[in-house]
Amino acid sequence: MSGFLAFLAERRAELLALVGQHVVLVLASTLIAVGIGLPLGILLARRERLARPVLALASLVQTIPSLALFGFLIPMPLIGGIGARTAIAALVVYALLPILRNTYAGISSVDPAVVESATGLGMTPRQRLALVELPLAFPVVLAGVRIATVVSIGLATIAAAIGAGGLGVLIYRGVAIVDHRLILAGAVPAALLALAADGLLGWIERRVQP
Repeated sequence: MSGFLAFLAERRAELLALVGQHVVLVLASTLIAVGIGLPLGILLARRERLARPVLALASLVQTIPSLALFGFLIPMPLIGGIGARTAIAALVVYALLPILRNTYAGISSVDPAVVESATGLGMTPRQRLALVELPLAFPVVLAGVRIATVVSIGLATIAAAIGAGGLGVLIYRGVAIVDHRLILAGAVPAALLALAADGLLGWIERRVQP
C-alpha cells in the first residue's frame, strides 16, 4: 500500500489533471442530460400516450455497448470526431434514461387531489408545475440524477479510448503495458469519485424530502 501511495504521489500532477478532465466530462454530460430529460419527462407526464414508446426507445439505446456507441458517434457531424465532444454526447445518451424515467415517474406520482387543490386556488398550469408538482417530485427526480451521475463516472473511463482524457487514460495505459499500479491509479480515484457523488446527492435527496 505504501508503495502504491508513493507511486500516486510521484504522478500527482498528471493524476489531478486527469481527475479534472473526468469531472468536466461527467458534469457537462449530466447537466445536458438534465436539460433534456427534465422537460421531456414533464412532457411525457402530460402526454401519457407518448410515454411508453419514448421510454422504450431510451431503454433500447441503453443496451448499445458503450464502445460501439462511441464508434457510431465519431463519424456524425457536429457531435462526432475524436475528443471530449463525442464522449460527452455518448455520456448524455446513457445519463438520459434514469433522469427521464424518474422525472416522468415523479410528476405522475403527485397526488391528483393536491393538483386539484392547487387548481382550485387559482394557480395556472405553469404555477402548479413550479410550486406544487416539481417540489413534490424533486426527490424522485434527484434520485434519477444521482443514478445518472454515478453511471457517467464509470462510463467516462471508456472515453479515453477516443482521446477524451479522464482517468481512463491511466487504465488503458496500464492494460497496454500490464502495469497494475497504473490500472489502480485510474480505477481507484474513479471509484472514489462515484462514491463521493453518490453520497453527496444521496444526502441532498434526504434533505429535500417533502
